[in-house]
Amino acid sequence: MISWKNHFLYQADYQHWASDKLFESLDKLSDEARKRDEGLFFKSVHGTVNHLLVTNLLWWGRLRGEPQDLRPDQQLHEDWRELKQALKQTLRQTQHWLQAQPADFFEGELRYRTTSGKEHTLWVHDILTHIATDCAHQRGQASAAATRLGAPAPEMDYSYYRREMQDSLANARVAANG
Repeated sequence: MISWKNHFLYQADYQHWASDKLFESLDKLSDEARKRDEGLFFKSVHGTVNHLLVTNLLWWGRLRGEPQDLRPDQQLHEDWRELKQALKQTLRQTQHWLQAQPADFFEGELRYRTTSGKEHTLWVHDILTHIATDCAHQRGQASAAATRLGAPAPEMDYSYYRREMQDSLANARVAANG
């Protein structure tokens, strides 16, 4: 049986991998196309990716006990490369931070304030599940809009990630023994 910690370490790595797959697709679009209002909740593909960054910063700040003063629609980076790098860096830092947490952290509760100031308490594993599913939801919106704009549809399914990781591990074993 897999521990909560290992489960969420896989999820953190998957978030990074899936975002890279999405970026490969979105890089095919012009800056104008990425910033065009496509009727998404955060208007554009760029706005949706920016929201991914903002929500990650908000949740990880709460988990670390360092609340961030950000609005869900706050634009952090106008430049596409800066936005991508900031999200990639945040996802990797999160993965390293999770790795450093003791196993019982994942079974604890967290008391936090929402962006509207309301106080809530949730299990850490529920928060981490929310983060993972929200990221998948936002990536799906960005992917659908990007595909409609002419970018290739990225293959971001978790099963593709696991197969790619298993293949990489098998190839590394062959190389080490070969």
